[in-house]
Order: sequence, then structure tokens, then C-alpha cells
Amino acid sequence: MGMDAFHGFLAGHITTGAVGLVAFWAPVLSKKGGALHLRWGRIFNVAMIATGAFATGMALCTIADPLGTHPFMTDGPLVAGIFGWMMLYLAFLTVNLAVYGWLCIRYRRRHEAHRQPLWIASQALLFVAAANCAWQGWLLGQVLMMGISVVGIAAAATNLYFMLQREPVPWGWQLEHIKALVGAGISVYTAFLAFGAVRLMPELALSPVLWSFPLATGLGLILYHQAQVRRRFRRLPAHG
Repeated sequence: MGMDAFHGFLAGHITTGAVGLVAFWAPVLSKKGGALHLRWGRIFNVAMIATGAFATGMALCTIADPLGTHPFMTDGPLVAGIFGWMMLYLAFLTVNLAVYGWLCIRYRRRHEAHRQPLWIASQALLFVAAANCAWQGWLLGQVLMMGISVVGIAAAATNLYFMLQREPVPWGWQLEHIKALVGAGISVYTAFLAFGAVRLMPELALSPVLWSFPLATGLGLILYHQAQVRRRFRRLPAHG
């Protein structure tokens, strides 16, 4: 039963993740606010939430039975750490960023709505998941787990910083929207390259280069598009 559930989660994860891999680029490259951007942005967002949900199921199955879910590996604690606790954290990170990116649009004219207890609690949950990933990594001596946890801690901290501001700059929601949705894209590409490599090239699965490539690409996209937003708004005439 447990393995049936794991393989069901895995199939759903691969399917929705593949949709996300493709859908990510349309809103990134298309005109912001245009029909293509909005349509594919919604598809990407739904795919990310579903991918994160399936990953959560996979992670919980792995924590319960590490070698049963990954019979091609022999180190149970390492499997539970990488494919259990770290995947659980990355699943929370993906869902958090996808939902937060959507909320930035929904609440762009009602910033105080960000401060609802549910949305504040979601940032606390991400922080706990990231801290646990770092702790499990320390117990296993896995620098990768400790390093990747910094992304979630930074995301939770910057999300909260924006959410708790009383009067953010008028274009602040756009900066956060970009950060969140590109961040979710980084997450899905990281999972595709790193977790997928376990089955094809196990010796590369924990390579820092493999994990850092999507992160570096995503950070570049975030900085570029945020700079475009700042430049556009600074050209507008001042009001009042």
C-alpha cells in the first residue's frame, strides 16, 4: 500500500513537474501583464502547487520507508535525509512561493490582507521546514542540505518583511511577485536536475554544481526583471 501510494505520488509529481518546466518560460519571456503572461502564469502556478503537494506525499513515504521507496540505494539515513526531509522542505518552499506570488497580485491594492494569520503562519512553517532540513543535514554531515536551507530561510524572512510593511513602495508587489514565481521555477528545475540525476547519474546527484546552476540562473532572472520594474516606475512622473 505504501509503495503504491509512493508511485502514485511520483507519477503525479513527474506529470505536473513537466508541465511546470515548460510553462515557466512563457510568463518569464512574454510581455508582462499580457494575455500570454497571464494564461501561462496561471498554468505554471497550479502546476507548482500540485507538484509540491505530490512531492510532500513522496517525502513522507520516504521518511517512513527510505529503502523501500528507493531500493537502488543502500544508505537509509541518507535517503531519508535527502529524499525525505530535504524534499519535504523543497515541497513546502515551492508551494509557499507559488501561493505567495499569487497573493502579491491578489492583494496588490489591499496590502494589509497579507497579514492574515494563515499567510503569516505559512512563512513560519517554511522557516521550520528549512531549519529542520539544515539540522538533518548537520546530523548527516551533508553540506548540501545545510546550504539549500538558506534559500527557504531567506524566502520566509523577505516574504514576512514585505507582508508586515505598512506602506510598501507602489511597485513592491511586482518585485515580490517576480521573486516568488521565479523562485518556484528555480525549485522545480533544481528538483528535475538533481533528483532526476539520482536515477541516471547517481554520482552527480549531490554535486554542488548541479544544484547551483538553476539557482544562479534564477537569481539572474529575478535581478534582471526586478531592475526592469524599478526602471519603468522611476520613469513615471511623480504624483501629488
